[in-house]
Amino acid sequence: MTDAHWHQSRVGRPWLAMTCVALMACSGPAVAAWDTYLRGSIGPVVNWPVIPIHAALLPDGRVLSYGTDGQGRQGAQFQYDVWDPADGTDAGAHLTLPNTTGADTFCSGQIVLPASGAVLLTGGDRTVNGERNYSINDVNLFDWRTNALYSAQQPMAQLRWYPTVLTLASGDTLVLGGRSAPDAYVPVPEVYSPATGWRSLNSAVSDDAYGERNWSYPKAWQAPNGQVFITTIWGGTYYLDPHGAQGGGTLQRTDLDLPVGDNYLPAVMFEPGKILALRRYNRALVIDLTGAAPRATRVWGVGQDRFHGSATVMADGRVLVSGGSMVPNIAWGVTYSGRIWNPADNSWTSTPSAKRMRLYHSVSLLLPDGRVLMGGGGAPGPQNNLNAEIYTPPYLYRRDWSGTLATRPQITSAPTTAGWGQSIQVDTDTAGIGRVTLVKTGSATHTVDFDQRFLPLSFTSKGTALTVSMPASAQVAPPGFYMLFAFNKDGVPSVARIIRLG
Repeated sequence: MTDAHWHQSRVGRPWLAMTCVALMACSGPAVAAWDTYLRGSIGPVVNWPVIPIHAALLPDGRVLSYGTDGQGRQGAQFQYDVWDPADGTDAGAHLTLPNTTGADTFCSGQIVLPASGAVLLTGGDRTVNGERNYSINDVNLFDWRTNALYSAQQPMAQLRWYPTVLTLASGDTLVLGGRSAPDAYVPVPEVYSPATGWRSLNSAVSDDAYGERNWSYPKAWQAPNGQVFITTIWGGTYYLDPHGAQGGGTLQRTDLDLPVGDNYLPAVMFEPGKILALRRYNRALVIDLTGAAPRATRVWGVGQDRFHGSATVMADGRVLVSGGSMVPNIAWGVTYSGRIWNPADNSWTSTPSAKRMRLYHSVSLLLPDGRVLMGGGGAPGPQNNLNAEIYTPPYLYRRDWSGTLATRPQITSAPTTAGWGQSIQVDTDTAGIGRVTLVKTGSATHTVDFDQRFLPLSFTSKGTALTVSMPASAQVAPPGFYMLFAFNKDGVPSVARIIRLG
């Protein structure tokens, strides 16, 4: 697919891309296993132009991925890929382009900026005297409208490899952690504003929170109290205020200590202010940030440690845990079957088995049609996966023994932007809508899905017309792009409309 073809067919007509996704979601095999309405199904293994070590859902529903060359070798200085789910999964659905910036964005951090929809890529890899895995302070931007990757004018102050990035309630981007060299770590956070560039949080320096003791993609979330909540692999938890100390930042350790964790055990915010966190030795916790102080409650574990697994909140708020193995990046205790956690009753349901192990450098990403992309793994690893599989969750199947896809409701109109506390008008093709949800578009790498969060929305209906209440504040729903799903009375979701909040 050429750039010209994309512009002619998609720009200015987002409904077309979403309609294509809806048709594509129903164009697969009509009949699957009898228990698909309980466990879902996994599609065939499909080729990918690179190992998708990094993947971000773009504002038009396409997926940006990068991480290796076309042979699955370490290094993202060569090329990147844009996949259009509306065009299926063959080679023609991919637009693979050369990286002309000269920056090796292997093991960088990436996030979709809330105002422009551009993808911000921070840091990456460089080779020194023949030795890999030193760091860069390069900042690159991907323009989803032109498919161009280009260098930003201002680099970060710090060299970073393996940094976390997340969107703040203010709309700025916070960058935490990372390594500057094989034996040097970055304890200084930085904040990026499209209007003013970079600033360092020199009053919030910490080796414990996001430096030497917790440097690899630190897990952090914008919290309802306006600060950023951080968990560490050694157990301590923190609140970071990026605006404290006259913009220099303040950091405070909380009284909540967690069981020992790991850089490669996932965690995800599954509803406002609540996080499902997997810790070592098959422990799972729900961390609650909605009170005056954070607290944690033990819940049933996923069954075993899943190092390098992914946790993805789906359209209905349940969490899919996929991939991983008992021993980090070794084909021992590999879990081909995913498990779905239901926060309503703390139950786990197994999915069918995938065909490829998804270990180190694998990703999982919720798509606008409600399915989940599971791809990558390798470079290095026991299996280099220049491929992906797509999981179709149970909510897309009829609730009977037929194994057939359900008839989906359709959103026929919705605004492209919305504000906090605003009521928006959404039209559907059917009466009796039972649920409306909002899911932040994902940006995944190394077990982390930056920014992803789930929010149930209140609404009223009159026939096929809905009046939907958007989240009350940016602390609960940071600015950016969200997938809006409408569910019929049988619990079947529409294809999402992507809305920019803020």
